[in-house]
Amino acid sequence: MLSWQDAIIVACCLAVVAAVIRYRWSRWPGVVTEAGLLFGLYGLWQFAGSFTVMSQAGAVSRGRWLWRAERILHLPSETSVQRLFLPHQVLIQAFNLYYDTLHFAVLGACLVWLYVRHRDAYPAIRNTVALFTGASLLIQLVPVAPPRLLPGTGLVDTAVRYGQSVYSWHGGFNADEFSAMPSVHVGWALIVAIGVITASRRRWRWLAAGYPVLTTLVVVVTANHFWLDGIVSALLVVLVLVVQRLVRTARRRGADRPLGAGDLSDHVRGQISVRS
Repeated sequence: MLSWQDAIIVACCLAVVAAVIRYRWSRWPGVVTEAGLLFGLYGLWQFAGSFTVMSQAGAVSRGRWLWRAERILHLPSETSVQRLFLPHQVLIQAFNLYYDTLHFAVLGACLVWLYVRHRDAYPAIRNTVALFTGASLLIQLVPVAPPRLLPGTGLVDTAVRYGQSVYSWHGGFNADEFSAMPSVHVGWALIVAIGVITASRRRWRWLAAGYPVLTTLVVVVTANHFWLDGIVSALLVVLVLVVQRLVRTARRRGADRPLGAGDLSDHVRGQISVRS
């Protein structure tokens, strides 16, 4: 996993390259600029994970509250689901690798594909990624322990069991471990699926719908997230999409608004001054 320092360095380098292209050849360096924004967003996400606004001591109690809420809602037990997969070591190790590495790589590949092949659909998906990630970072300022850190649930930290834990790279406590709510992995996977299904016209595009489903299964089996973490992520993505649509509708109505008497006179005076 790329550290936030490395991501920011890459973003700064790309910004310099974009400035040089803009100055030297008077061209808008679209690809370089978008890549810089992507790495900058990733660096911000990694960096913000080290901050909280509430006591870390309460993270476990908030995690227990989510666990009890799921039982009240009769959601499937994460422990029961995990036990179905624990006997399959290779599969569990693949799930650990999936959780640690694929979320950003797949998102990046999707954005590149949209930019190259479906430029008209790219801005909306890019904005959705930025708004969803920013909203998630604000929510994650309130630390919530993931299921694997809750005692008494019977869940196993699969990444620690097989020496694949991304958090062990830092040695000791990492505040990002308590950023369980919402699941950025699930949210990004859902945005990727939406981007592929809405931009492509091929029949295989519907296979992308399985990506957020598989991601949700992975984050639960590895005990990194509750079901509710994924549900809240999906609702947050929907909210971001609705807000964007409302903004576009308001702008469209404003552009289509007929000129009033005052606006018309101002427009005529402007035309006369231009001609004179």
